[in-house]
Amino acid sequence: MAKLSQDDLLAQFEEMTLIELSEFVKAFEEKFDVTAAAAAPVVVAGGAAGGAAAEAEAEQDEFDVILTGAGDKKIQVIKVVRELTSLGLKEAKDLVDGAPKPVLEKVAKDAAEKAAESLKGAGASVEVK
Repeated sequence: MAKLSQDDLLAQFEEMTLIELSEFVKAFEEKFDVTAAAAAPVVVAGGAAGGAAAEAEAEQDEFDVILTGAGDKKIQVIKVVRELTSLGLKEAKDLVDGAPKPVLEKVAKDAAEKAAESLKGAGASVEVK
């Protein structure tokens, strides 16, 4: 198999939906027995060494969408959680039942706002941090 350059890989990832990308990350984690979240501190530490730490702390660019309550329309909320994540029915139901829990973590501001609006539209209580 021909080796893909970093630019080629990024171009492929750009074309993926969030759900497809999430499924890829899970498959990658299982295949190589790693956790993507563990790589984040390494990236932050590398950025801090470059002197960009003050700018990164000044403006937050990653947000967490936290489900604080399901509201009256629990089934609708479960459907929205499944749309936003790659969770199965049981996992989505467990997440909604166990609120407050994060639905999405470390996403861009636009994605966090859209997810929060979708969840609020289904009747859920949502917090974006």
